[in-house]
Amino acid sequence: MTDRNHIATAFARAVLVAAVLACLAGPWFMDRTQMSVMTEFFTLLVMALMWNLLAGYADIITVGQHAFVGIGAYVFFGLTVLAGVDVVWAIPLTALVTLLLALPSMIVVFRLRAAYLAVGTWVLAEVAMLIAGKLPGFGGGSGISLPIPIVKAFGSSLTGRIETFYWMALGLALAAFATTFALLRSRIGLGLTAIRDNEESAGSSGVDLVRIRALCFLWTAPFLGLAGVLVTLQKLRVAPTASFNIADWTIFIIFAVVIGGIGSLEGPIIGTALYIVLREYLSGY
Repeated sequence: MTDRNHIATAFARAVLVAAVLACLAGPWFMDRTQMSVMTEFFTLLVMALMWNLLAGYADIITVGQHAFVGIGAYVFFGLTVLAGVDVVWAIPLTALVTLLLALPSMIVVFRLRAAYLAVGTWVLAEVAMLIAGKLPGFGGGSGISLPIPIVKAFGSSLTGRIETFYWMALGLALAAFATTFALLRSRIGLGLTAIRDNEESAGSSGVDLVRIRALCFLWTAPFLGLAGVLVTLQKLRVAPTASFNIADWTIFIIFAVVIGGIGSLEGPIIGTALYIVLREYLSGY
């Protein structure tokens, strides 16, 4: 590595550390609106990191990841409202249930390749949305709001709840980034990097393409399910068209990752930040 690359890497790491420290201090200098925007940024960043891992490294071009976001939202609502599970336990259980539901989904999706796989993930998401609209107790096609006691479990005041959601979203984003970084630096990550650079060469070199792709697919499901929990808490309701929103949770995510740089760890961060800035400051136009 040249001196210029060393300097660029050190500068990027310094900027990342400074950004994390600023985010950790956010509640002390941000108002409620700014914290809400940052909460949405962290939520979208988690989705972008997961899509980038699938499409940028494992070569799984999916346009249906919003299926797991919606599943996470509905599972969380069902656990807390219908099953009466405490919110502290409902959140990790949501991640677990989303992971379990990803298993049969993976078996169906992995029978397809290339464009057929992308279409298959979209069809899977549409089927999940249609099923959600038929479930009893979830408000049908129009959805249903979270009960007030569930909402107040995250804070008795509006400011307290917004701050709680901020910390939850920041924690999930940091966990998604740290675990993805660790995965890419592991032996599996070497295989993923080889697949990204040249799939045929990776396969001929002994990389188990099916196993690595299956691991990545299952890896992303719990994080997307937890992102669905954050979406539900921000919107305070579940609804098929909102919880399984292909535009917000897949199309815009693809836009952010591609603009930031697909197949790189910093790409989702840059792309999501750019998307949020453009949306917030140019929405009036």
